[in-house]
Amino acid sequence: MNAYAELEQRFARLLTLGEVEAVMQWDTATIMSASAAASRAEQMALLQVLQQELLTAPDTEELLSRAGEAELEDWQRANLREMDRRYRHASAVPNDLVEAFARACSRCEHHWRTARAESDFAAISGQLEEVVSLVRQIARARGEALGLTPYEALLDEYEPGTHCADIDPHFDALAAWLPGFLEEAQAAQEARPAVLPVEGPFDVGAQRRLGEAMMKAVGFDFSRGRLDVSLHPFCGGNPDDIRITTRYATDDFASSLMGVLHESGHAMYERNLPADWRSQPVGKARGMAVHESQSLLIEMQACRSRAFLGFAAPHIREAFGGAGPAWEAENLYRRNIRVAPDFIRVDADEVTYPAHVLLRYRLEKALVGGELEVADLPAAWNEGFEGLLGLTPPDDRRGCLQDIHWFDGAFGYFPSYTLGAMLAAQLFAAADRALDDLSGALGRGDFAPLVAWLHDHVHQHGSRYTTPELVEVATGAPLSLDAYQAHLRARYIDAAR
Repeated sequence: MNAYAELEQRFARLLTLGEVEAVMQWDTATIMSASAAASRAEQMALLQVLQQELLTAPDTEELLSRAGEAELEDWQRANLREMDRRYRHASAVPNDLVEAFARACSRCEHHWRTARAESDFAAISGQLEEVVSLVRQIARARGEALGLTPYEALLDEYEPGTHCADIDPHFDALAAWLPGFLEEAQAAQEARPAVLPVEGPFDVGAQRRLGEAMMKAVGFDFSRGRLDVSLHPFCGGNPDDIRITTRYATDDFASSLMGVLHESGHAMYERNLPADWRSQPVGKARGMAVHESQSLLIEMQACRSRAFLGFAAPHIREAFGGAGPAWEAENLYRRNIRVAPDFIRVDADEVTYPAHVLLRYRLEKALVGGELEVADLPAAWNEGFEGLLGLTPPDDRRGCLQDIHWFDGAFGYFPSYTLGAMLAAQLFAAADRALDDLSGALGRGDFAPLVAWLHDHVHQHGSRYTTPELVEVATGAPLSLDAYQAHLRARYIDAAR
């Protein structure tokens, strides 16, 4: 067997182990009994170590070198690039550190659920300190091996090839632009008729049925996936077994509805990745900004549009037995695009959402770099939030305890959300130019033209291209703020979308 073929076989096994881990993560978040947390931590640690050992086997570096000298097709060359990137990340970290980190994250994530519910940061701070200590060690090791700063070494895992210098100009421009735009958007909102309240309570069963109906409209295939409940919504599993979760509140149906549509965007991307390369790194998603662009494009660009809410309004009324002006399409549309600074990121409106990401980006860079200690996180969070949005969280449940990411060891992920929002706007603008009457199709609940365009321009390429290359291929231009700002202005100032 030649070197490249041997690597393909090895990575196929490696990625299958990753799929097993993903299903176990879903099980942990949805149905596992609390008493199983300790044994699950050991199981997850073992899976991590098995993947680490397989990836960093003594002959992997030699196989990569030999394969690089062979004549390969374009897809194979891209696959080799992705193999090498994964190897360099993994080989920089000792196996015992990988095992310790996996175990610590499993324990911390499990106890975070209780700490969040009880708004008790002190109860979880010790375990988070352990996670952060291990994150710093991993970041330093990877940074030295990859020639990156510690934080950028973590960022590179989620956004391959992206440096803080690529992000900071966009984020600094947003931080300068958002306060004025927020004032302008709120003033425009005040000048329009007030949004009529939609009275609950909203039965959870009805919410689930409505969510499933809208997921089917988007194109989610329930023969290859399912919808469940978890504390923090996510999309996991694998392309043939996609696991979406949401959470329900009886006083607000929109949060769950838009949440499942968001996760459906992730699911459509996973499902439509290149089948011929499914078992290889090149067949996987091209970083988390691209992944988030797919979920945000479906949720924010498409499903919060006036056109789609025109389609969804009768289904919403039927689901909850609503009647009267409050349940009409225009009121439901304006209800879904209300601009109101609030504490919870996943429920934030489009205009204030980037501020939530800016805060987390600044704090996690400081935590990884050692400029901020875990004990000081609540105060730093509250101060930063007040500075960005003029509000002080009343408790840590609505502050630094709200997101799962850090408690599960995911540092370097948060920039993907706003980078993804920027790309979502740029992709949607390109699709709108290319497709005849995209708005009309969304008004009929017909996502087939949009999903087909995304398949052709994003999904089918997997990780064949680097992220900047993919953005250029899909939209004809580098990533910028232009389409994002234009979208926000059209929707919130001009009331055109």
